[in-house]
Amino acid sequence: MQTPHRFRTKRQFWAYCGFALETRSSAEYTVVNGQIQRKLKPLPIRGLNWNHNHDLKGLFKSTATMAAARKGVFQEFYLGLLAKGMRPEMARLTLARKISAITLKIWKEGGTFNAKYLNLQAA
Repeated sequence: MQTPHRFRTKRQFWAYCGFALETRSSAEYTVVNGQIQRKLKPLPIRGLNWNHNHDLKGLFKSTATMAAARKGVFQEFYLGLLAKGMRPEMARLTLARKISAITLKIWKEGGTFNAKYLNLQAA
């Protein structure tokens, strides 16, 4: 990665790590009255993006798995997601996204981790 400043937002970093959702399909557009228009219905989610850094994805996924199993603020975050009814694999993905976003922020700003800012908002 060389520098964290190549990623403007955490979502760009998630795409690099393989945590971005893939929503493209061949049926996004239709021809109406001779013109191409995008369909109004929401796009189906196809899964996670396939073009990513495999080492980083493995690192953050294994970190999330270990953090969910050990006592601490990340396990509390994970258990909170499960209590809200989220499936375990989606909760681990959310935890991996949260850890990667925190890593990017700390790397960019040079600060330290503060657990009081870890909350149950959207990842």
